[in-house]
Amino acid sequence: MSVSERQKLCTSRRWVIKIGSALLTNDGMGLDRLRMQAWVDQMVVLIEQGVELCLVSSGAIAVGLKVLRLDKRPEELPILQAAAAIGQMGLVHAWQSCFAARGHETAQVLLTHEDLANRTRYLNARDTLKALNQFGIIPVVNENDTVATDEICFGDNDSLGALATNLLEADVLVILTDQDGFYDRDPRLHADADLISEARALDPRLVAMAGKGGGSLGRGGMHTKILAAQQAARSGAMTVIANGRRDQVLSLLRQGEVVGSLLLPDLKPLVARKHWLASHKQTKGSLVIDSGAAHALIFKGRSLLPVGVELVRGSFSRGDIITICSHAGDVIATGLVNYNSDQAKAMIGLTTEQLKKTQKLLEGDVLVHRDNMALV
Repeated sequence: MSVSERQKLCTSRRWVIKIGSALLTNDGMGLDRLRMQAWVDQMVVLIEQGVELCLVSSGAIAVGLKVLRLDKRPEELPILQAAAAIGQMGLVHAWQSCFAARGHETAQVLLTHEDLANRTRYLNARDTLKALNQFGIIPVVNENDTVATDEICFGDNDSLGALATNLLEADVLVILTDQDGFYDRDPRLHADADLISEARALDPRLVAMAGKGGGSLGRGGMHTKILAAQQAARSGAMTVIANGRRDQVLSLLRQGEVVGSLLLPDLKPLVARKHWLASHKQTKGSLVIDSGAAHALIFKGRSLLPVGVELVRGSFSRGDIITICSHAGDVIATGLVNYNSDQAKAMIGLTTEQLKKTQKLLEGDVLVHRDNMALV
């Protein structure tokens, strides 16, 4: 057991917390308001410690099924969508009431897989979540089940939690479930199953151990939680799978206590991001920069400003991966660009002050931020 890895939870600054249907509805009995308030009380303590939070909440369909007097999750998509429409009202109001009791505001964010498959909508979703955090508003994220179809639904909110982690570039994904953590075998079937307190998320043996299958209310199981942890790990985030019914579970995790299963990434978040950027061989265009900008990028770790750009090549959109080249044609870096090619052409060679006067700064004064850039 690596105590130092657990201690990282004490200082991590951005958490995504996913709570499953069985926990929220007390196994289908209706929203467990007392437990919801207990989780919120712990989340507020995290916020007061400087943690930016995003809450991914299951439970809308489970709440709706209770209203419809259905004992198990139906197969028919229209009924699922109707249940989601009914349950979303009560679910969001419950979270809003719990946070309001502690003096905090919330915002509902509904997503579909299509929102994150489209690059522009992905960036818009990311910017919305980050803006909410900047204003101190807690995003409550759920899948937009009322419009999702079989082709575009996430399949489970564990996956949605991982996608939110990637979106926000979060340090930690916490998945609260009705189990104490991840076991080498299903503890409901094997009394001698061992809890795995720490492992590497990308260890291929974990998927085999997890098996498949979830409860009657949700779509996920340990299998989807492992897949979510692996997805989060690819952006450098650690994942904790823990029992949401344990008293003060979030506070214990923040204190670095050995609770649940800690699944670790192989790379730190920024390193993982830059490794991903550097691995892209196909880019949409390039920015040719002067010697001063090249020196600032290579030796000072600076972001790329428009004033240092001499030429824009190719056609690209905001959020595309482009190359940054020297005047001699040498590739210096790859990165995510903040403006499209037409906007970039109108900005090159201009200082921030000049850009402010021309009102061309739609996404800030940086063409490529250093955190979104990998030197080659």
